[in-house]
Amino acid sequence: MIETPLLLENQIQDYAWGSKTAIQELLGVEGNDTPWAELWMGAHPKAPSSVVINGEKTPLDDLVRRFPDTILGANAAVKFNNTLPFLFKVLAAEKPLSIQAHPDRFTAEAGFEMENQRDIPIDAPHRNYRDPWPKPEIICALEPFVAVNGFRPAESIVKWFETLCPGMLASQITMLKEDSDEAGIKKMFESLIRMPADSKRSAVDEAAARAAKTDAMEAEWVVRLSRRYPDDIGVLCPLFLNLVRLEPCTAMFLPPGRMHAYLEGVGIELMANSDNVLRGGLTDKHVDAEALLEVVRFDSPPVDLLRPVAKNECESRYQTDAEEFFLSVVQTEKKDKCRFAEDHGLEILLCVNGTAEITAGQDTSPLIVEKGASVMIPASVGSYEIKGEAVFYKAAIPNITPAR
Repeated sequence: MIETPLLLENQIQDYAWGSKTAIQELLGVEGNDTPWAELWMGAHPKAPSSVVINGEKTPLDDLVRRFPDTILGANAAVKFNNTLPFLFKVLAAEKPLSIQAHPDRFTAEAGFEMENQRDIPIDAPHRNYRDPWPKPEIICALEPFVAVNGFRPAESIVKWFETLCPGMLASQITMLKEDSDEAGIKKMFESLIRMPADSKRSAVDEAAARAAKTDAMEAEWVVRLSRRYPDDIGVLCPLFLNLVRLEPCTAMFLPPGRMHAYLEGVGIELMANSDNVLRGGLTDKHVDAEALLEVVRFDSPPVDLLRPVAKNECESRYQTDAEEFFLSVVQTEKKDKCRFAEDHGLEILLCVNGTAEITAGQDTSPLIVEKGASVMIPASVGSYEIKGEAVFYKAAIPNITPAR
């Protein structure tokens, strides 16, 4: 029986868009010329975390398979088929990530089965669906973080197209003036991604030239993106998607179907444990425009910036409707202990500042946790305490009521 908190050993993803300093500084290690893009905490088979039990190092995905009720909690093990349903990350973007969207459950299941029937290898670069799961996610800024999130209202898109690209996008401007609802936005986006290559280049050139003379964050990003992707119509994403700057501790939730891209910054990312990504631009990876159009939603809801809501004196939670996870921030003070309830599923805590002790049970020694360390709290641990002066981000499985 595993009844104590366990330190995690996590893996780094060194994608080209990563930072050479951010994650290194969090972990307190020397950097080099390799960009560290993501620190993964979880049981994803591509890069699972590990724990040491009785001197033996065990990958977390293997531990979950062997002891699902102990690690996840009995109800969560049933609901999520004995798998950890989330992946917890630190994301450090020095360069923009691709424009993308993720499928809902129905589309993911159908797409995964279809590509299996076509005998497309799971790791094939042109494969869209690597598992049958949806991928909602939340991003919370550790430092100022810039992203695009969801389509702007039609009148806002028209304003920016008329300002920065009135010549090459004249037909798209007309489309939106004639039809300003979701159908019109979809028609506009389809026309952009299906433009001939030379027209895309001309549109980017026109927008970048005019943006260089315009004092606005949208214009600044068009210029920056055009230098890296001069032939990619995705350069114009700040004009048709909402451009958002997240201040530290502010988050946003991205449901399936929401078009988005992370442009710059360091944040905590928590997502369903899926690898399904449909890309639309700003990337050298596989882009399948038709598959992307099948999953994207073309509504224009306002971007809901999330602040954590106090749950108790120590913990505040970001409110989302994700079934697979919740994200909260835990702040402890040296003079007091923070006590956490007995009834919980698997939790992973990442210390981003300070030092604290975590204690579970009467006869166990406290686990010392410093900045950069992450800890798994299995469901079997029950109640536990944190004492010290530290800040944690916590990813956890929501409490699940058994079906009757």
